[in-house]
Amino acid sequence: RWFTHFYVVSVLWNGFLLIWLFQAEFLGGSLPLWIQYMHRALGKVSQNCEDFSALLVLLLLWLHSCRRLGECLWTSVFSNGVIHIVQYCFGLAYYIAVGSTVLCQVPTNVRNGKELSMQICWYHIVGVMMYIWASLHQHSCLVILANLRKSKSGKVVSLSHGVPSGDWFERVSCPHYFAELLIYVSMAVTLGFHNVTWWCVVMYVLFNQALAAVLCHEFYQKNFSSYPKHRKAFIPFV
Repeated sequence: RWFTHFYVVSVLWNGFLLIWLFQAEFLGGSLPLWIQYMHRALGKVSQNCEDFSALLVLLLLWLHSCRRLGECLWTSVFSNGVIHIVQYCFGLAYYIAVGSTVLCQVPTNVRNGKELSMQICWYHIVGVMMYIWASLHQHSCLVILANLRKSKSGKVVSLSHGVPSGDWFERVSCPHYFAELLIYVSMAVTLGFHNVTWWCVVMYVLFNQALAAVLCHEFYQKNFSSYPKHRKAFIPFV
């Protein structure tokens, strides 16, 4: 349940960055000095993207954090499991760093006041549609998991684990992790496919979520003898 803290930090910090970038994009403001310093420090390592793409990705990241915070507070039913202090500190740092990573991709000469219709590209539409699709499935899967511990009236009756079914659970043991990967891939698409920095973030999410999914998959197989044999751990059919 302390994952809730991650999303509180993300909503506040990435919301702050979003407002800052919005002001620079449309209201004639300027990017913070530390972003300009990062550009100078990174030099050629930093791969700039279109400022509107970065604004859109930062918005998607903030909306994702808002939804996950809401699900942690009002949807999910957490067990009494604990989180390691190192993992907890890393999680807090991650959600600060990931939004900052987006902002560091913005050119220092933000095109203030450029007409919005001139900045929208086809990959923005594809990325947003993929983001919505993955987010809806992730929410559906989290509701399914929560309902395993609730009665029909919505009252929590158990904190034990059960075998989930429905939606993408018919294919994989951890579809909410798979949806998380797709959400980050959708942001890479929104950035125009070519942003190497964000694809590194996607690779981190892939390995992180895959490891967690394999551990969960093995737990299901060990504790439920009738667990469906055809289900994969993380990615359908893989």
